[in-house]
Amino acid sequence: MGQRECGIFDVEMEGAKPMSKAFTLMAVKAKAGQVLHLVFADGAEFDVDLSRIIAKHPTIADLADPAIFKRAKVGEWKDTVTWGTDDLELAADNLRARAVEQAGGFSHEDIVKWMHQHKLTQLQAAEALGLSRRMLAYYLSGEKLVPRTVALACIGWTQAKAAHDERFALAA
Repeated sequence: MGQRECGIFDVEMEGAKPMSKAFTLMAVKAKAGQVLHLVFADGAEFDVDLSRIIAKHPTIADLADPAIFKRAKVGEWKDTVTWGTDDLELAADNLRARAVEQAGGFSHEDIVKWMHQHKLTQLQAAEALGLSRRMLAYYLSGEKLVPRTVALACIGWTQAKAAHDERFALAA
């Protein structure tokens, strides 16, 4: 069971699993141009450019101020980046997904979007991609990086479906 320190008490969360190392932040450094350098517990390091996100979302517009942006630090639970206020906090899993996508990769969130777009269950998606349900679950949770072959399979399956290619139809 997972534990988190909460005030003066240790709180045991029933059925909670330890957070994935892929989404546990070890360090964050603000760089010029609204870029964060992120270091995760699994050893991965990424730069993520937040300029478009900051410009698009008024709730985090304060981060456009370089004096505020440079105050970035790892959140208390190591699952967020914070700027000293609950109003300015971004989740580590979302930041990692953006960084992977900006680097030309396919994130766990891309798989989720693909499944939602095609109204696929995990079992159907795994079948469509030629994966075991367990391996798909690893990709969906972010525990394992999504390989380029799986990303290409998603794209290919979408194209085949649009072309009504029956070789890619799922069993009813």
